[in-house]
Amino acid sequence: MTVPTDLPDLLGRVDPDRMTATVGTLAGDPMTGRRVGSPGGAAARAWLVDQLTALGAEVRTEAFPVRVVPQVYEAPAVTWGDGGGSTTLVFGRQVAIHPASADTNHPRRGALGVADTHDPAGRWLVVPAETSLFDAYRDTRGAAGLLVRRPVDAEGWQFTMLAGPDPGPLPVLTLSPDVHHAVLAAATGGDGWLAAATPLRRDDVTGVNVHGEFGSTAPGGTELLLTAHYDGVGDHPGLRLPGASDNATGVAVVLEAARVLATALSGGVRLAVALLDGEEVGALGSAHHAARLRTTGAAPLVINVDGAGSLDEAAAVEAGGPAHRLLALLDQAGRHTGVPLAAGPVASDNRRYGAAGLAAVGIGAGMGGYHSPADSPDKVDPATLAAIARLVVATVHLAATAPAAQPEPVGDQR
Repeated sequence: MTVPTDLPDLLGRVDPDRMTATVGTLAGDPMTGRRVGSPGGAAARAWLVDQLTALGAEVRTEAFPVRVVPQVYEAPAVTWGDGGGSTTLVFGRQVAIHPASADTNHPRRGALGVADTHDPAGRWLVVPAETSLFDAYRDTRGAAGLLVRRPVDAEGWQFTMLAGPDPGPLPVLTLSPDVHHAVLAAATGGDGWLAAATPLRRDDVTGVNVHGEFGSTAPGGTELLLTAHYDGVGDHPGLRLPGASDNATGVAVVLEAARVLATALSGGVRLAVALLDGEEVGALGSAHHAARLRTTGAAPLVINVDGAGSLDEAAAVEAGGPAHRLLALLDQAGRHTGVPLAAGPVASDNRRYGAAGLAAVGIGAGMGGYHSPADSPDKVDPATLAAIARLVVATVHLAATAPAAQPEPVGDQR
C-alpha cells in the first residue's frame, strides 16, 4: 500500500486501550517479572511472537548467552538489635541483598562496627553513605558482612539491580536510609548486633531477542527499526516486581506503532521491530543485535522506547551515532503531535546501537517505581502511552514520506 498522506488520520488509529491491555499482560503474575532466562521471560517472549505474527510480520528469534545473573532464591531473614531490643527488617523495604553480595544460606550473627574504623573480625560493618563499596573493602579481614545505604522510592521500596560490580567475598546487605542511620549510630556507639543470610545465586542463562520485519526495502529506500526491551528484573520470593513502566510500556508502544504502520508503508520503506532481552543485565540483547547489524552492513534508523508510563512536562530524548536526520524527524514529529521533547539521558538499548555507529535515539517518559513493586500497571497513564506511540508513528511516517527533509534539530520545546 502507499503511505497515507493524511497524518492525522494515521495518528487516529493509535489505540491507548490496546496498549494498556498489553502492559497488563506483560506485567501480570504469569510473567513473573520477566527476568532474562526465567520462565516468566519465556512466557512473555512466546506471547510477543504471537503478537508480531498476528500483525503479519516475518518473525524470528535470536539467542545469546548471559552469564552470572543474580537471583534471590529465598527471602532473607534479617534481624538487628541494640540495648533497646531487636527488630526484624522488612525485605524489599528496609533491607535487600546487594547484587555484589556473596551467597550465604546460613545466618551470620555478629556485632556491629563501622567500616575502616573498627576491628572487622566477626563484625557486620556499616559503610558510611560517603564511602564506596570498593573503599569499604580496604580492611574487612574476618568480617561477617557489609551494610550499605540504598535510597527508597516514594512508596518506600528499594530498587532492584541485576547489573553491577562483580561479586565480592562477603555478604552485602542494603539498608533503607532510616535503618542505615539507626544501625550506623548503634555501631558508632559500640553497641548492637545483626544476624542475616544472603541467599543469592548467580545463573548462566540464555537471552532471546524477538525480531519482526514488515516489507522490504528498494535500493536507496528507508529502513527503520523500532526497539524496546521486554525483560525486567524479575520477581523475588514474596515480592512482585511487575515492570510495568520499565518496560512493558515501551513494548506496548512499539507493538502499537507497528500495528498502525504495518499496512501503511510503501514498498520503498522497510520497518523492523526488535523486542530485546537482557537490557537489565547490561543491554546485552541490543549489543548482540547491533553487532550483527554492523557485520551485515545494515544501517536502519533506530528508535528505542524505554518508559512510556507518565509524561512529566516533556519526553526525554537521547541521540547516538549519526542521528542528525533522525533527530530532525523526531523534532518535526513532536511538533505535529504536540509532544514536548527535551534532551535528557535515556540509559538503555539506544546506546548500544549508537555505539555501533547506527543513527539511534532513545525516548523515555516516566519511570515511576523503578525496579520495585510500585512499578505496577495502575500507575501507567494511557494518555502517555498514546502520546509516545503517536510520536513514534509520526516519526516513521515523516521518514517514509520526506526522507530528504532536514528540519531544525530537536531542542527543549517547553
